[in-house]
Amino acid sequence: MSYTVPSSAQAEIESLRLEIEQLKRRLAERDQSEAALRADLERRFEQRTADLLRSVEDLQQFAYVSSHDLQEPLRTILSYARLIEARYKDRLDSDAHEFLEYIADAATRMNALVHDLLSYSRVANADNLAMRPVDTRGVAAGVQLRLAQEIDESGAVIQTGPLPTVLGDETQIALLFQNILKNAIKYRGAQPPEVQLSAADRGEVWQFSISDNGIGIDPAYHDRIFGLFKRLHGREVPGSGLGLAICRKIVEKHGGRIWVESEVGKGSTFHFTLPA
Repeated sequence: MSYTVPSSAQAEIESLRLEIEQLKRRLAERDQSEAALRADLERRFEQRTADLLRSVEDLQQFAYVSSHDLQEPLRTILSYARLIEARYKDRLDSDAHEFLEYIADAATRMNALVHDLLSYSRVANADNLAMRPVDTRGVAAGVQLRLAQEIDESGAVIQTGPLPTVLGDETQIALLFQNILKNAIKYRGAQPPEVQLSAADRGEVWQFSISDNGIGIDPAYHDRIFGLFKRLHGREVPGSGLGLAICRKIVEKHGGRIWVESEVGKGSTFHFTLPA
């Protein structure tokens, strides 16, 4: 039995076929347009990322060079201020002595800031850490030797528990310990500083804790203190506001994290992790 498709149906089928072909072409054109758009967006993103990285590198290099070049004139200012004070002290009145003291104090603070900027820049620009086993107990002992004057003057007592060997950059880890210990001595209360160093095995990392009996930190500022130039005590306590920012950068470079537990008047405990 044969069946003949009516001409009207044939025309309808042909029209439907043409519509399908047009739809296919539009879909293909849209796919090509979307692919071109994606490629353009990816190209722009890569370009912007490269520009941003270049800007960051230029800024870090500028900070390093500027900080380095600033040290010499600052040393000159400080040296001549002290020279004038020593050579002409009998000819100067009390106001002149006070002014020279202001100059020397400002130059000293600026020199400390420049030194910390250089330290931060070195840490931030260290693309390849000298990763090797580091005896942190030996590092802690070396830091205490470098801080011997501050320890003696403050009457600080530092107790060091068993500390492990970790994988890291020894120079940076030493700076990390040094900055936290200096803060423990600097921000002391009425009693001589008592500082305890300890470490706990957390599997793939070691968690270090440095506790003190100092003035403590308001919990509202626990995150803020790790930012650049963040200081809580103004000029009455010397410092640049970069020490803990450097610590955070060092810990992050090692794939760890750093935080503090503290209350005002109850001392502080700084915790950080380093790879085992």
